[in-house]
Amino acid sequence: MQIIRVYFTKTGEASYISLLDLQRVMQRALKRSGLPVWYTLGFNPHIYMTFAAPLSLGQESLCETVDFKTEAEAWDWNAAAGALSKCLPQGIDVVQIAPAVLNANEIADAAYSVHYSAQNAPAARAAWEAYNAAPSAETVKEGKHGKQKTIDLKQYLPAARLAEEDGGLTALLRLPAGNTLNVNPVLVLGWLEQARGLSAAAGRILRTGLYTKSGEKFS
Repeated sequence: MQIIRVYFTKTGEASYISLLDLQRVMQRALKRSGLPVWYTLGFNPHIYMTFAAPLSLGQESLCETVDFKTEAEAWDWNAAAGALSKCLPQGIDVVQIAPAVLNANEIADAAYSVHYSAQNAPAARAAWEAYNAAPSAETVKEGKHGKQKTIDLKQYLPAARLAEEDGGLTALLRLPAGNTLNVNPVLVLGWLEQARGLSAAAGRILRTGLYTKSGEKFS
């Protein structure tokens, strides 16, 4: 028995597929693709799947993964990527399928880009430059069981790097994304809206990478 990891992108309208619905989508796609997946035993057999660092609704990603188990000793996983992609809805595309290397518990950080259109670029630049210059950026973070606590975003994101792109503006972020510490980029956009009047909805959030504590890319 080995664990196989599917690397896929989730963009466009697919970003509004919830984790629960994504699980159902992947279950059906894996069945239809003909991949040698392992099913749990018992009265209601199903495919054992694990998603690493599930993405928030409405956010896009270039680095999503889902793991499944297989008893197949040898399989052409390169060819399997295309077969699985054909069974998935628009906006979800398989990049690679390969044996898993790292455990999802090793994920510590995630990289994001937040893109603003040319129309919103001037206001976005002013807001982000204010964030970069601010000594602190406190906001309320909701935890488990509805518990709330105040955190200083500057502790986790001292500054964002800004880059002009296609006439617009892109802010590049690196935030904690582990099991014990997770800072959603929505919190930063919420601070920008409250403190600087920049609409949180103006920024398109795209997750571009997942990394371990040592800085190694999650694979």
